[in-house]
Amino acid sequence: MRILIIDDDKLVCNSLKIILEQNEDIKVAGIGHSGEEAIRLYHELKPDILLMDIRMEAMTGLEAAKIILEKDKDAKILFLTTFSDYEYIITALKIGSKGYIIKQNFDSIIPALKAVYMGQSVFGDDIVSKIPSLIKSHEKIDYAAYGITEREGEIIGLVAEGLNNKEIAERLYLSEGTIRNTISTILDKLNLRDRTQLAIFYYKNKQR
Repeated sequence: MRILIIDDDKLVCNSLKIILEQNEDIKVAGIGHSGEEAIRLYHELKPDILLMDIRMEAMTGLEAAKIILEKDKDAKILFLTTFSDYEYIITALKIGSKGYIIKQNFDSIIPALKAVYMGQSVFGDDIVSKIPSLIKSHEKIDYAAYGITEREGEIIGLVAEGLNNKEIAERLYLSEGTIRNTISTILDKLNLRDRTQLAIFYYKNKQR
């Protein structure tokens, strides 16, 4: 896979290049140091994944990602940052990034890139644990627009709260098998891969 690295710290960029290219499946297609360069290089190089910092002068990574995704909704953007600010996490979710991981977790970078390359969304455990507390909106999601029934919507909300199948079954007085089958149906309807993506779908739409 071809990776474009964007970070305003040149030492970080060079270190990431060395780390990533130790893996034979990864090639660093280019390096940039600003949001503006991210936009230009993304369209010039057409990388499989854009690995980008958030806090940069003039234009942030979030601003650059929004512009890129408006032109290419299939762009795979993975944020790598030292900051787990609530506002950053929510914005990253809303604009459609594929992941948000913390720089200190170097061991997670290559697995995260591979997961994103395969079409998954990746948010580090320290990020996922914060998501429920970020959502203060009580607005209901228009599930009908997605072909989701009221009961399925209820189950989506419970998955997003972190409940497992047994806990959801007990809450709704249904069997675990029914919950398991319903979640599979929901994933098919929404073209999602797993419970993590389902939770992200819930929180992204809850914020609209």
